[in-house]
Amino acid sequence: HVQLVESGGGPVQAGGSLRLSCALSGVTWRYCVGWFRQTPGKEREAVATMARSGYITYTDSVKGRFTISRDNAKNMVYLHMTSLKPEDTGVYYCFISAGSWLPPDYWGQGTQVTVS
Repeated sequence: HVQLVESGGGPVQAGGSLRLSCALSGVTWRYCVGWFRQTPGKEREAVATMARSGYITYTDSVKGRFTISRDNAKNMVYLHMTSLKPEDTGVYYCFISAGSWLPPDYWGQGTQVTVS
C-alpha cells in the first residue's frame, strides 16, 4: 500500500523560506518523484520533478528559488523553497510515478503554504 505524507507547510512572510517534506511508504520500485501545487484560480501545475535518473525540471516561476531533493535511504522527498512570494501560495502535493516521468500515479494529501 503506497502512501505519501507531506509536512512542513504553513504561513510565511514574503521573502521567507520553507522546506516541505514528503514521507514515502510502500514503494518498492524506482520512481519519478516531485511536487505539484494548486494555487487559487489556476490549474494544478508541476513545480518540480525529479526523474529516476536524477534529471530535474522546475516550472519557470520557481527556478532559482526552489530545490527538490530526495533521500532514498529514508524514503523522503523534499522541496526547499526560498524567496517566497505571495503567488507561491497554494496547496502543495507530493507525487510519485512508477514510470520514468509524468503523469503521477500516487499523490499525497497536500500541505498548505500561505505567503503574505
